[in-house]
Amino acid sequence: MGWRQALGYALDALGIGRSPDELVVTGELGHLTSRLPVEDTAIACIGAALIAADRGPVELASEHVAAAVRSEAHLRLDGRSPQDGFASMSRFWRASDGWVRTHGNYPWHREALLRALGTSDDVAAVESAIAELPAREVESRVVGAGGIAAAVRSPEQWRAEAPGQAVDAQPLVSAQRSGDAAPRRGRFRVLDLTRVIAGPVCTRFLAALGADVLRIDPPHRPERPGSYDTLLGKRSAVLDARTSGGLARLHELLDGADVLVHGYRPGALERFGLGFETLAERHPGLVVVSLSAWGSSGPWGDRRGFDSIVQAASGIAAIESTADGPGALPCQLLDHGTGYLCAAAALDGLRRQSELGGTWLRELSLARTAHWLLDHPRAERPTAPATTGPWLTSLDTPEGRITAVAPPGRLDARPLTWPFLHPYGTAEPTW
Repeated sequence: MGWRQALGYALDALGIGRSPDELVVTGELGHLTSRLPVEDTAIACIGAALIAADRGPVELASEHVAAAVRSEAHLRLDGRSPQDGFASMSRFWRASDGWVRTHGNYPWHREALLRALGTSDDVAAVESAIAELPAREVESRVVGAGGIAAAVRSPEQWRAEAPGQAVDAQPLVSAQRSGDAAPRRGRFRVLDLTRVIAGPVCTRFLAALGADVLRIDPPHRPERPGSYDTLLGKRSAVLDARTSGGLARLHELLDGADVLVHGYRPGALERFGLGFETLAERHPGLVVVSLSAWGSSGPWGDRRGFDSIVQAASGIAAIESTADGPGALPCQLLDHGTGYLCAAAALDGLRRQSELGGTWLRELSLARTAHWLLDHPRAERPTAPATTGPWLTSLDTPEGRITAVAPPGRLDARPLTWPFLHPYGTAEPTW
């Protein structure tokens, strides 16, 4: 599979009637070495978002793509990395009959892992406990305790199980219309209820395209310190929707929004009266982009997950394995790729709404993107040298000077830029 074929598939899945030949890719290919077509897929996802912006000729440098899908690794605060990457409880562990991957970057997920295993907050203790258990039992215990884990499966094992079959049955990008709201034109406000990588990649790219993006986080689930890469181009506020006043304010924000992008598990927003049909009734004309780990159907539809966990369960980690155990892609492609597809889905949703009216729902998942990647053979290429310098940009903030990867792509011969970078939680929850 080359990037043109991948881009054609993505545009068709999005319902965008455009040709992949509209994208011009410059530079050598071979910056993201993998046994899977990672580079082609990354180009396709970013290219789809650029084409969906509908702003003249579209150009994308392959070296910029490689930097953009590893943007968190290039981020610097006053010359130093502001985060340590994966926490000690986020890794592969050898179980009694195979391997399991856990995710413990957030304190509440680490606590659930330790609670499930009955161990202290010590790597050696966790390692010992997992070594005595089958991988599927570790997965079951941790998930049952509210944590995040997945046994490492082969692609064949995953596709033979009910969760994998449910993901297979889902489209790469779904589209659903509700109601007959009048077409809207002229605004580009995005309410961002996402965190980590995929959702923020979507909303920061929309910000680079001119959207007024407001990110909302709950006070009891703060973002990890140093997550500047997820805040580029957007304002960030804290709001507690569990209170009547906070929920009322959230609905006021939705009244003024054109797009809602959320990363909550399917069904999780219903308890706040924010299910899609309710949104269509109360906030007609909205474009809703719903991002999840496993999709909205099947036995894992309400399960938490991250890029690394989906790689482990879906068979990617097995394909990328080495003599030392399961492996990983050269970047968190499921996060970044799905994020750009979400941006494309939002832009196409705005087009549909402005032409046809109605309220629109677009659904995407990390697992379905993984299936897309797994369904195509690798394009064999020699490894090309990485050049990140030309794609870096700097922004001054009250907390120091941030160096980040600039938004990828040129539209009508003009490079995209980040409009600003504001510190986490410093904005008021208002338009």
